[in-house]
Amino acid sequence: MIETASPRDLLRRHGIRPLKRLGQSFLIDSNVIEKVVRTAGVEPGDTVVEIGAGLGVMTAMVARKAGKVIALEVDRKVAAVLREELGDVENVEAVEADVLLFDFPSLSPRLKIIGNIPYNISTPILFRLLKFRSRIDSITVMLQKEVGDRVAALPGSKAYGILSVILSMYFEISREFTVSADCFYPRPKVDSAVIRMVVRENPVVPLVNDDFFRRLVKTALGQRRKTLLNTLRHSPLFRPSSGGDIIHVLRDLGIEERRRGETLTVEEFGRLSNALMPLTISLTE
Repeated sequence: MIETASPRDLLRRHGIRPLKRLGQSFLIDSNVIEKVVRTAGVEPGDTVVEIGAGLGVMTAMVARKAGKVIALEVDRKVAAVLREELGDVENVEAVEADVLLFDFPSLSPRLKIIGNIPYNISTPILFRLLKFRSRIDSITVMLQKEVGDRVAALPGSKAYGILSVILSMYFEISREFTVSADCFYPRPKVDSAVIRMVVRENPVVPLVNDDFFRRLVKTALGQRRKTLLNTLRHSPLFRPSSGGDIIHVLRDLGIEERRRGETLTVEEFGRLSNALMPLTISLTE
């Protein structure tokens, strides 16, 4: 039974070797797994989507608390193990699927997302979940520590960047705890961090255009050594003649033009996005 077998035992029993190309690293510390599930705040009646369900050790724990668990696993062999080990658990649906292609709109809101995200695709996964935030209640995921630090970073800090600003506009983010690399098999080269993200009822600032906000943030934070004014003035987002208008917008908002993008708060980025929107050339690529 999965409750009494360790991930290593399960891998050995089914003749499976972790695949480096998929970034597979299985969490083997049951105390950490329990802590992640507690942090996610799973309650009876919740529908939980688990990303990278692996061998189903966390899945089984979540299933004891949730109404339904949809366990996503992209590796065919591992997904087969998941179905075999949890096939008799009525509230678990094991799905062989890539989270980057999974049909979230087919599920009823409000979902709770949980999982151990592969390091090599963590950012694309977070942005995909952002896309479907209207169907999501909260996200509790384990990330590479460096990525977790960036997600939860504050303005002016070294880790503060594109991930911090864009995700914080739509989520209340907390960095919960660090997990040692020794808690995984095979052992990764870095530690991990568990991040909890609760969807805000409304963005920090009501945005005129979400797509433009994200492009502005990527532009402003793409060249950290440049002042905000120089970065914006030379950006292809705006008409070549917009330099003077950009200066006026910054002054109207009380944003010193010599500031660098990484010093702006999420609220300042939102207000700047709305004010600069009329100066853009086009939002089509």
